[in-house]
Amino acid sequence: MGKHLFRSSPPPEKPTGHLSLAESAVQECMSNINAVISKWTSPAASSSDEFLFSTNSRREAEEFVTAVRHLQSTMHRLVSVNPSSEKLIYAQNLMQSAMRLLESEFHRVLKANREYLDPESVSVRSCKSSRFSTSTTTSVSDSEDEISYEENIDEEHRFSGGDSDAMDDLKMIADCMISTGYAKECVRVYKTVRKSIVDETLHNLRMERFNLHQIQKMDWEILDSKIKTWLKAVKLAVRSLFFGERILADHVFSSSGLIVESSFTEITQEGALILFTFPEYAAKIKKLTPEKMFRFLDMYEALANLYVEIESIFYFESAAAVRSQVINSLARLGDATRLMMTDFESAIQKETSKTPIIGGGVHPLTRYVMNYLSFLADYSESITAIFENWKLSVPTPLPDSLYISGGDEANPEDLYSSPVSVRIAWVILLTLCKIDGKAQPYKDVALSYLFLANNLQYVVVKVRSSNLKLLLGDDWVYRHEEKVKLYADKFEKLAWGRVLDLLPEIPTEEISPEEAKVLVGRFNDEFETSYRRQTSWVIPDPKLRDQIKISLSQKLMLVCTEFYRMNRFGLVGDNESGVRYTPEDIGNYLSDLYFGSRGSGSVSTTGGSGSGSGTGSSATGKSRGGRSH
Repeated sequence: MGKHLFRSSPPPEKPTGHLSLAESAVQECMSNINAVISKWTSPAASSSDEFLFSTNSRREAEEFVTAVRHLQSTMHRLVSVNPSSEKLIYAQNLMQSAMRLLESEFHRVLKANREYLDPESVSVRSCKSSRFSTSTTTSVSDSEDEISYEENIDEEHRFSGGDSDAMDDLKMIADCMISTGYAKECVRVYKTVRKSIVDETLHNLRMERFNLHQIQKMDWEILDSKIKTWLKAVKLAVRSLFFGERILADHVFSSSGLIVESSFTEITQEGALILFTFPEYAAKIKKLTPEKMFRFLDMYEALANLYVEIESIFYFESAAAVRSQVINSLARLGDATRLMMTDFESAIQKETSKTPIIGGGVHPLTRYVMNYLSFLADYSESITAIFENWKLSVPTPLPDSLYISGGDEANPEDLYSSPVSVRIAWVILLTLCKIDGKAQPYKDVALSYLFLANNLQYVVVKVRSSNLKLLLGDDWVYRHEEKVKLYADKFEKLAWGRVLDLLPEIPTEEISPEEAKVLVGRFNDEFETSYRRQTSWVIPDPKLRDQIKISLSQKLMLVCTEFYRMNRFGLVGDNESGVRYTPEDIGNYLSDLYFGSRGSGSVSTTGGSGSGSGTGSSATGKSRGGRSH
């Protein structure tokens, strides 16, 4: 009979034979499908824990899907030979019943296997094999402060167990429904279930929908708390939630790229826009102060680090709004950072405190600025991008008010090509100029130089021990270390010079006892005066303190020891010799200095009026020579 079916000029009875064969094929498929539908829609099946797409019946499910596909093809064949066949009506009704069963199973698999289909679980299992991007293989938990995804999902919303074949089951059903013309029904169920999961997950991550007015009305403490929550949520949302949804949609609807795009975009876009709009609104608050900068840099850094992944996950044309929003938020955060940096620089220039720091210690302005800058340098990648095209407005040449003594200060723009390095160097220069001015109230010139040495040493140590060194370079550190030494040398000369000048630098011969007594008496007076006026002075940095003490000890002890050795017969055994400070005593007294106020020897904040004293202007004027920051 087969030969007759395919003859080019069939006799009149041959179409009837062909019609019977097509109808028989439809009838056979209908019988197989009807048996499965009856089995899995019966009251007995409804009351049991067994389902068509489950471990024990998976082979039957595969055969059912194959039968449905075959029914579709045989119906097409029957239509081509007998469009009015009654079998088509029965077949179409049965096809609808089959689709209802598949739709029901599709919905059940989505819901019952929620834990296995959890976005994080999907993303972790699939990150190495994702077909759309290798950039999204970054670990879900790459930060110590990241909170566990599971901790943010209420247990009552989680499903125990789960079928490891769930994703393949969903794909099998989707392929079948799409190929038989029921894509709309399949996609509707998928979008409904998965969007509810995305919305619920964002809610459990404590993401809320805010408009600009609501955020601008928030107290900073509340907004700060919201930012912290956002920082924890955004990485999880991108690398687990959205990435997982993208992987799942890619797998389930692999037969149709258009369906992947439409379903993924509709499921995730609303939540993504809520998430990525928040930084833009936060950056538009009216009271931006320098202290708030680091929260905004945290947001900028988080978004910038995730941008490649966001672009890869939301690469569809229909998701352009999401990508655009991320770019807008980054731009706004950059604007806010530059504004706060400008305010920070302005605050330094406007700082007008005149009260001298007790003992010549580190000024609070120095501590504040350097701590601020060292924190800022931890965001080097972010601030490099933010400051990239931000030109520093520095008058050329620098005004006299910004030239500290020595007059050789260079414009930071002449030293660095990186805008961020220029900006950092400029802020430090402003600070050091301010500190130079704050040395003026000290009446004792030696104390003013100690104050300058202490503050510049604090700056150098902060730069050397932080990422600031990477921005400013070794040359900057070296040049300013040399200036610290210059200040320290000036301090030693002014604080102890008259003591050293009283003794011959290198005694080459013994002098008379009378001359020795006079010299020792004068030495005692000068040493005691110098010591007492410095008992309240402080050198906070241990390294600088040791360097100055060692230098002084070497100079004083060398002179005193040699002098006492050469004139020991005139000074020993004579109660009238006037010796109050032996070389050992001097060493002990020096070791006790520069820890701050101690005992009755402390002096006023502005120092004494001894031989090293001078006017406020001479303490910081260019007459000192050689000093520059």
